[in-house]
Amino acid sequence: MLRSLLVAALILPVHASEWISLFNGKDLAGWTPKIAKHPLGENAFDTFRVEDGILKCEYDKYPTFDRKFGHLFTDFSYSHYLFRLEYKFVGKMMPDAPHYVNLNSGIMVHSQPPQSMTLDQGFPVSLEFQFLADEGKGPRPTGNVCTPGTNIEIDGKLVTQHIVKSSAENLDADQWVKIEIEVRGNEEIIHRVNGKEVLRYQKPQIDPKGAVVPTESLLKAGQPIQLSHGHIALQAEGQPIWFRNIEIKSLEAEEPKKKD
Repeated sequence: MLRSLLVAALILPVHASEWISLFNGKDLAGWTPKIAKHPLGENAFDTFRVEDGILKCEYDKYPTFDRKFGHLFTDFSYSHYLFRLEYKFVGKMMPDAPHYVNLNSGIMVHSQPPQSMTLDQGFPVSLEFQFLADEGKGPRPTGNVCTPGTNIEIDGKLVTQHIVKSSAENLDADQWVKIEIEVRGNEEIIHRVNGKEVLRYQKPQIDPKGAVVPTESLLKAGQPIQLSHGHIALQAEGQPIWFRNIEIKSLEAEEPKKKD
């Protein structure tokens, strides 16, 4: 079953080379929730909801967080594309969530299919464009990369640390932030914040050791080590956050861009 899911993920939708909205502003059409300890497709406690044209991740209906990390996945898998949205932190984190969750969220790219996740799995094997806001405790840039079940390369060197910091500045929580991620298969991924490049890395790949998220079952099912495509997911890890203007643009027909 898992092997067939990985093969199916190779069938990518074809988009014209223009920006296309992935969020209709009315409902969650085109997206599928997977929340830890709940089955695929169950939007437990109304975590993800649409109000006033904004896709919201909220926790007002949770009795406790209880490590119910969640993600809202695109129904399709993508390979070469630009993806952009605006995010804004609101409210306070769940009291029983881990301390690092405060003003912390993100998007996942090159993610494993949500159908391949176990019931209790908190994070998909993927690359995370991390969203952070200033806590008043020193440097805390947004736009980092986190690597649940993955590794990356930077300038030809393998990087196995879980978080690589970006060059972005600290940002206050109470503002809309524009982010863009440029994904070129297995070649390169670039993070941008408010129009400025803050990080780039190459050769996203499965971590065979599964140091942060177990990867053994994916590899046994035939998942290649080198990641060239995957789903996109919005994160829900205990901190309320809003999203809007969620768009994608195909880069399938373009040549890779070189750094100036």
